Amino acid sequence: MSSLHPSLPIDPSSDNETKHRSKSVVTVLDIEASTLEMKTLRAPRRDGSVETHQTEEGICLTWKDVWVMTTSNRKDGSKSILQGLTGYAKPGQLLAIMGPSGCGKSTLLDTLAGRLGSNTRQTGEILINGHKQALAYGTSAYVTQDDTLLTTLTVKEGVHYSAQLQLPDSMSKAEKKERADFTIREMGLQDAINTRIGGWGVKGISGGQKRRVSICIEILTRPTLLFLDEPTSGLDSAASYYVMKRIATLGQKDGILRTIITSIHQPSTEVFQLFHNLCLLSSGRTVYFGPASTACEFFASNGFPCPTLQNPSDHLLKTINKDFDQDIEVGLAGAGTIPAEEAIRILVSSYKSSEWNQEVHNEVTLMSAKKDSSSVDKKRRHASFLTQCSVLLRRSSVNMFRDIGYYWLRLVIYVALAISLGTVFYDLGTSNDSIKDRGSLLSFVVGFLTFMSIGGFPSFVEDMKVFKRERQNGHYGVIAFVIGNTFSAIPYLLLVTVISGAIAYYLPGLQREWERILYFFCVLFSSMMLVESLMMIVASIVPNYLMGIITGAGIQGMMILVAGFFKLPNNLPKPFWRYPIHYIAFHRYAFQGLFKNEYEGLRFTTNDDEGGSHKYISGEEVLRNTWQTNMSYSKWVDVAVLLGMIVFYRILFFIIIKTTEKVKPIVGSLSCMSVSPKQTIQVVENPNATPIHGEV
Repeated sequence: MSSLHPSLPIDPSSDNETKHRSKSVVTVLDIEASTLEMKTLRAPRRDGSVETHQTEEGICLTWKDVWVMTTSNRKDGSKSILQGLTGYAKPGQLLAIMGPSGCGKSTLLDTLAGRLGSNTRQTGEILINGHKQALAYGTSAYVTQDDTLLTTLTVKEGVHYSAQLQLPDSMSKAEKKERADFTIREMGLQDAINTRIGGWGVKGISGGQKRRVSICIEILTRPTLLFLDEPTSGLDSAASYYVMKRIATLGQKDGILRTIITSIHQPSTEVFQLFHNLCLLSSGRTVYFGPASTACEFFASNGFPCPTLQNPSDHLLKTINKDFDQDIEVGLAGAGTIPAEEAIRILVSSYKSSEWNQEVHNEVTLMSAKKDSSSVDKKRRHASFLTQCSVLLRRSSVNMFRDIGYYWLRLVIYVALAISLGTVFYDLGTSNDSIKDRGSLLSFVVGFLTFMSIGGFPSFVEDMKVFKRERQNGHYGVIAFVIGNTFSAIPYLLLVTVISGAIAYYLPGLQREWERILYFFCVLFSSMMLVESLMMIVASIVPNYLMGIITGAGIQGMMILVAGFFKLPNNLPKPFWRYPIHYIAFHRYAFQGLFKNEYEGLRFTTNDDEGGSHKYISGEEVLRNTWQTNMSYSKWVDVAVLLGMIVFYRILFFIIIKTTEKVKPIVGSLSCMSVSPKQTIQVVENPNATPIHGEV
């Protein structure tokens, strides 16, 4: 293998030795990886008994001439992120994807896992055991770079709840618990088992432990294909090594002949030695693909030898990093320097004509020809729908109870506002002035007291992040999440309603009949739940909590404006504001219901300017003439409309989530159809995309 740089002579004998050594290493690795016989491993249980595992037949993943481009409407066209990549991943092996920042590591991982966004388009061929098909549930898992976890749960609770959600009902609770405990011990988390995960403002476990918790949750189903995006990001060298060692040795403990693909930024020497194969990228191009142990030999054969006692990954990444426009030394004696761009060009061109590249293509062809779908088609069962709803209900209730910002802080604010209302409007009486005061009080309750429900939006956004991660990995469906979240919130909303509502109702001296008090609580509860439902819809569309709060506040402000207090219904401009906004705003029905509940049955005194005598006006007259309330139906109809709107908003949230899941792949497919033919060999859907598994 000769160097492409004319000024760098290479010893032919050393080159032949390099080829021989690389071939021998590849042969050994291939023999190890192709041994897919059933093996029996024994893992000790906590009670001293032995849990027996049988290895499952592994998954071979291949990709050929894969291109990924960003979609763009600009005149300069799209930008290529990945350029014609070819490679493979074998059972029982750990493939590391390395390269400088922005080289396409995470994009390649997302491409192989079927997680590309709708703003990108993909071409090429990706096969699983020689097939273009999606993986069945439980056969693949994806650990994201960000540890998206419920910070209020302990390590034990987080893993145990996830086990109950993912594992089938055919397993008993004791078996699920044993699987969760065994997985926790696998990742070395037994000492932190009762420690809360923690997050912003809450002390918890370390970053390395959070990463291992994320891995624990995704390997509960014992997947045969595992994707990890930057598993050592933010960890020190020791933590990085222990995390990667646990990952690399998973198969020795649970008996799964697992295919592991990870993107990694800059591993230490010890971590680098754990890799079987290495995919080295620079600007979306393959610099090297092959055994990690021969990567330095490939660089040395092209005039970029690794200095003695230097971390191989440091040398590889420094050589192919062009961000700082730094010259690269060539030869061991520092015979000269060349620009980083030139060094990358030499390595890319050399790899294309090398035996390493030829062996990769031969291996991809061989693996693609083997049509084995046994491990792919073997679908594992979920927990039942009722089990998922029950577990999500309990988990969400625990999270809401422990998260101060979810309801407890709001309860304090609600009580403070209720006391303020009660003292400002204390003992209204039935004078003429009380007509306006009662309307102002009730409008504040409906408009601004319920408005404070958006305070729990940041906590709900964190829940949505966890939901999206678990949803993408197929843990449960949207309906189970909506049911669990809805029913877990009811007790806390009732508590806020009763405490703050009693204060705001008693101090001003509103009508003391129990039926009217119950109605007041019903309207207040329904309004707060409607606001939460509205913010769920906003969170599904605007995931950023700052933008979400602004959007939700703007929507509610518009609804309050046309609800019928600040401007009477008959005086609203008919186009748009009255039809349809006035009837869409839930505040309209809350206003009218509370007005009917309070004014009906009352008599207000009015002063006669001529004789100074008192006259009386009934509450019904006030409703018709002063507030222009529709008296043709009962106040309970307004409550029924509010309850119906709650159901409608929750269903709308479900529809938005499902529509987003369906539309994104279609948008991606349409984008792929417009790719330039010069860069396209075959357009395919990601066959190994982590599926949604038909769960709703």
